[in-house]
Amino acid sequence: MMVFLDFEKPVAALEARILELQAAAQESDVDADAEIAKLRGKADKQLADTYANLTAWQKTQVARHPERPHFKYYIASMFEDFMPLAGDRAFGDDQAIIGGLARLHGRRVMVIGHEKGDDTQSRLRHNFGMGKPEGYRKAIRLMELADRFAIPVVSLVDTSGAFPGIQAEERGQAEAIARSTEACLALGVPMIACIVGEGGSGGAVALAAADRILMFQYAVYSVISPEGCASILWRTGDKAADAAQAMKMTADDLKSLRIIDRIVKEPVGGAHRDHALAAATLASAIHEELEALSAFSAKELVQQRRAKFLAMGA
Repeated sequence: MMVFLDFEKPVAALEARILELQAAAQESDVDADAEIAKLRGKADKQLADTYANLTAWQKTQVARHPERPHFKYYIASMFEDFMPLAGDRAFGDDQAIIGGLARLHGRRVMVIGHEKGDDTQSRLRHNFGMGKPEGYRKAIRLMELADRFAIPVVSLVDTSGAFPGIQAEERGQAEAIARSTEACLALGVPMIACIVGEGGSGGAVALAAADRILMFQYAVYSVISPEGCASILWRTGDKAADAAQAMKMTADDLKSLRIIDRIVKEPVGGAHRDHALAAATLASAIHEELEALSAFSAKELVQQRRAKFLAMGA
C-alpha cells in the first residue's frame, strides 16, 4: 500500500475514495467506471499540481520516502552482469556501501553506491546507508581497480551521512572519507556520480567528486541535514523546514550554483511511484554522459575535474 506524505493528504483522500468505489463496484456489480475515471483524473491533476510547487523541506521528505528505490533496485534494473566485490582488504566488508563490476548499455563499468535497506532487518544490516571507514576504503579499492583497467566509475549516492559512531572514529572515519574523495579526484577514467535520494555531508561527497554530478529532481544534497542545521542555528529541530530552504539543497538550487551538472527528471509524484521509469531515465542520462566523457584522455579528465571543483563558489 502506498505511503502518503503529509503534504499529499488531498491526493490520499482521492485515492481512498477510488478504492472504495472499486470495492463497492465489485461487491454490488454496479458500473462505477465513469465516476472512478473522473476521480482518477482529479487525483492525477492534484498530484501533478502538488509536485510542481514543492518546498525544499517537502523535497527532503520525498528523498527520504521509504518506498523510494535504493541501490539494489537500480543494480537489478539498470545494470547487467553485476559482480559484487567485497571487503577493504584491511578490516572487513561494509554493507552500507556496495560495489562491483557491471555493464550499462553494454559498457563495462564499476558501480559503487549506498544501500539503505527496505525493511527493518535489511536497514539494520545495511546500517541505513551510513558508511563506515571500511566502506569508504572498499570504494577506494574499487576505484583504483577501475582506474588500472580503464573502466569508468558510476556512483549512486543515497545516504544521510557517514556513520558517526565511536568505532568508526577509532578506525579513521575522517581519513577514509578524505582519501575516498581524493581517489575520485585522481581517477584517470570517467566518473559519473548520481544523487538518487539523500546526499548528506562528507559521506556523500566521498563518492561524488566526479566529472559529472547528476541529481534526481526530488533528491537533496547538502553538508548537513536540515534537522542538524536547525539544531545548531536555532537550538531546535522544529526549524528544519526553514533550514532546508536556507541551505539551497534542492536540485534546482544546486544546478543554479553549478554544484551539480544535470537534473534527471522523476516520474510525476516521485521515483517511488514508478521505479522502472525512474531507473530507465537515470540509465539513459548516465549513458549519455559516459559517451561524452569517453572522448577525453586520462590527463584531460583529471585537469577538467580539478578545474570544476576549484571553480565552485567562485
